[in-house]
Amino acid sequence: MAKKDETKTLKVTQTGSPIRREKHQRATLIGMGLNKRHKTVELADTPANRGMIRKVAHMVSVEG
Repeated sequence: MAKKDETKTLKVTQTGSPIRREKHQRATLIGMGLNKRHKTVELADTPANRGMIRKVAHMVSVEG
């Protein structure tokens, strides 16, 4: 049997603006590769990425 090299990914879309937010929230969005509203990125489903999503959950939407 062959091993699957596919890792689970999450589609994260920025829905809110980082204007008037704290610096660490803006930095988290940039770290995830988001810098404009309605931009979507695919991130690996890791505990680190889930923590970043939780930190800015009010500004992003996530699809499994």
